[in-house]
Amino acid sequence: MSKSVAITIKDAFSRVKFLKNRTPDTTDEEAKDAFALLSEYRDGGIYVAHYSGFSEWERHLNGDEFVQVLGGETTVILLTENQEQRNELSSGQMLVIPKGIWHRFESPDGVKVMTITPQPTEHSAERPVGT
Repeated sequence: MSKSVAITIKDAFSRVKFLKNRTPDTTDEEAKDAFALLSEYRDGGIYVAHYSGFSEWERHLNGDEFVQVLGGETTVILLTENQEQRNELSSGQMLVIPKGIWHRFESPDGVKVMTITPQPTEHSAERPVGT
């Protein structure tokens, strides 16, 4: 049995570096310092990230993803039945992204976000078709 340890989110953000102008083509290597794993959780993990820009499309086939904005703002775009649903989120707001739904983040002015993300994650730089 593992020991539970309290996590201070502010401390976690002190360990990440702000990633400016993220794009769908930003590599994992370029983005790695802007993300931190806080804890393993179920079939994935709890993460924090700090960046500005636009993410690639992603989806999670093993469960819903929880997204909470802790600072700044973002628009989370969900792709359902080939239609984009825009969800504008600011500090203190959260969204649950249903299992298997393609989504991406638009954060031109910067965002601090915490997610509970099931793994694995599928990625696509281009907008998926036929979903």
